[in-house]
Amino acid sequence: MADAGEFGLIARYFTRPTPSALLGPGDDCALLAPTPGKVLAVTTDMLVAGVHFLPDTDPERLGWKSLAVNLSDLAAMGATARWVTLAGALPAADEAWLAAFARGFFACAEAHGVELVGGDTTAGPLNLCVTALGEIEPDQALRRSGAQVGDEVWVSGRPGLAALGLAHLQGRVSLPEPWPRLCLAALEKPRPRLALGAALRSVAHAAIDISDGMLADLGHLARASGLAATLHLVQLPQLRELAGSGARYDADLRRLALECQLSGGDDYELLFTAARGQHNRIAEIAAELELPLWCIGEMSAGTPGAVQVLDPDGEPVEFARRGYEHFQAAVPDQAPHAHG
Repeated sequence: MADAGEFGLIARYFTRPTPSALLGPGDDCALLAPTPGKVLAVTTDMLVAGVHFLPDTDPERLGWKSLAVNLSDLAAMGATARWVTLAGALPAADEAWLAAFARGFFACAEAHGVELVGGDTTAGPLNLCVTALGEIEPDQALRRSGAQVGDEVWVSGRPGLAALGLAHLQGRVSLPEPWPRLCLAALEKPRPRLALGAALRSVAHAAIDISDGMLADLGHLARASGLAATLHLVQLPQLRELAGSGARYDADLRRLALECQLSGGDDYELLFTAARGQHNRIAEIAAELELPLWCIGEMSAGTPGAVQVLDPDGEPVEFARRGYEHFQAAVPDQAPHAHG
């Protein structure tokens, strides 16, 4: 009979070859050798059941997402992903659940060329913690603090879909087809933009991934750079086709889609700033990667961290909620939500 204890489960589901490590799983530590001339970029995130994901989330998709959200942080730094560790508290040794989770986790790892080199398991409420390690040349790292006055603000992909997927799961909206499939895929199987981050190393001045919401994360970047930012609604990818038009126009759905786009979070798209002179190069990167990149605003001198939103007529628009923050008073559409 197979060993169902901690070490048997690790050996069966989470031990794979690690050819780039000097020493992989099985000892007290992994031994890793970064590429000469490069520095390590290290990030850690937890995903807690009921806070970051619904407890009945498909385990294969959860396996993918638990790794993808960490790789997204590496992408925001422009780093190349290399290794990861995984620690998990599990309520029970459910081997069917573990097999599905491992399939999703290693599918993401293989898709992005990373190796699992260690970790830990324990009994407890479902909680997953991944540490991801990448590498980059020191002077190429994209930091939040590098934005400059006059920079354009850009965002990748279609932010807002993940939050719409959550709203659909929570019964706050009933999305018309094919939107449930698209939005749930964005929520449960995000795509870390590692190729984009690498392409932006010599192009962007600053970058951040969108986990807490576009307005909140743009505010984080602006604050770190000592600048203010302006975001233009007319320049956002507005998901107009979702709300329809004419007799089919749904104003409530349009409003929810905009709120999800601006403050929903859980997108794991990249938000970055670059000089106006890089506009054409960024358009080329979008074509090369077959990834939409949207110019949505600009950086300016002003109160550090302040983000002003302007409507198509140039008038300021206020939003009561700008993104997710742990330890705030709970609101219905905040949990489960973005990781911090």
